[in-house]
Amino acid sequence: MKVREQLRALWRQATSAISVAVDAADGNAARKTLALPAILSPVQFPGQSLPKPTPINLRRFAETPVVRRAINVIKDRVAAMDWQIRLRRGFAPGEGNAPDDLDEVSQRLLALRRTLEEPNAVDSFRTLIEQVIEDALTGGYGAIEMEPTGDPERPAMLWPVDGASIRINPRWDGQPDTPRYAQVTAGQAESNAIDLCDSQLIYVRMNPRSFTPFGLGALEVAFESVNQFLSAHRFAGKLAANSVAQYAIWLNEATPSQHDRLIRWWQDEIEGTGRVPLISTEQKPEVLRFAQGTDADLRLAWQEFLIRMIANAFGLPPLLLGLESDVNRSTAAELADEAFRGAILPLAQLIAGHITRDLFAKCIGWREFEFIFNDGNARDEATELAVQVQLLQAGVLTVDEVRAMRGLAPLAPNRPAHELDSPEAGK
Repeated sequence: MKVREQLRALWRQATSAISVAVDAADGNAARKTLALPAILSPVQFPGQSLPKPTPINLRRFAETPVVRRAINVIKDRVAAMDWQIRLRRGFAPGEGNAPDDLDEVSQRLLALRRTLEEPNAVDSFRTLIEQVIEDALTGGYGAIEMEPTGDPERPAMLWPVDGASIRINPRWDGQPDTPRYAQVTAGQAESNAIDLCDSQLIYVRMNPRSFTPFGLGALEVAFESVNQFLSAHRFAGKLAANSVAQYAIWLNEATPSQHDRLIRWWQDEIEGTGRVPLISTEQKPEVLRFAQGTDADLRLAWQEFLIRMIANAFGLPPLLLGLESDVNRSTAAELADEAFRGAILPLAQLIAGHITRDLFAKCIGWREFEFIFNDGNARDEATELAVQVQLLQAGVLTVDEVRAMRGLAPLAPNRPAHELDSPEAGK
């Protein structure tokens, strides 16, 4: 044990010395705390890349009705949101790294929009983002590979990546040329892994934590609840199909030979045929029931409780998973708004931040632009419109700022709004 502790101390000193030297060379502040202390056990040292210990059943659980409903509620809402690309706050044409010419800004905006609308030869923005959200909600990982093209009209191309095959380098020093991720498929040696730098992969982590480089997906949180729900659902199905006997027939003072003869007769002549059994005995047979013979035997209340637990893991109200018993007109709108604020909007902002920081800034190098979802301020159009009108009347926002929030171009000096928004405006 002493040897292991000494080796661990030497390894920690060596890695910390390397990081301090790199930070000193770059003129940055050196970190004193130890990154990921939970994975530094005295028994085994971390390798070049860490695989996420994800249960295999997560993929299968994601195909069950209740979990599929929870995933689709979040995924379809985010994927259907309207979005836009705009200049970041603090950037203006001619300031910082922003282009000096307005025409160049417009060309870059069009190039970035084309990059997202046509990420590759197969996918669209919706099909690409749906795969990322699916992996993020299932296992806490959502990965997109991005490669620069050098074409100013489409500066990068994007491909969805199976997040379960991505491993993370725990000793990444923060340099852009050092591999941070690696893709290792099942049954493949780690020496054949595909190394990816930080500017080549978008890795969306759900519920990031300090003691592990991996995220925590909603389905991982609901793993036990889903497993118990499937077990209860199978039992209820067998019970409803009469494949599980909940009763017995008692014959008083029957000899063993009569008992065996009755069993053979029942199995050969009566069971599964639908015939009416006729029994003539001195004493009337009695049926002994092991259950109540009602819907309570199906454990419906227990299944309902498990559905509520699954909904809590995804941040959704039980209303959206089919439980409408305790919902009325006054609470339905509040529950729907809670689902938007608690589950849909945070994920949308997380994805928008990754696109802005990883794709625009790291991969392409255009830090003056940002990606936003237009539906992020309000759940419905009427509420958003009312807020914008009040801010416009109070002088807090200008007409061009409101148009930018709605994804419209600014007004030209001598052209009315209806001409600018017409299909012939770009001609």
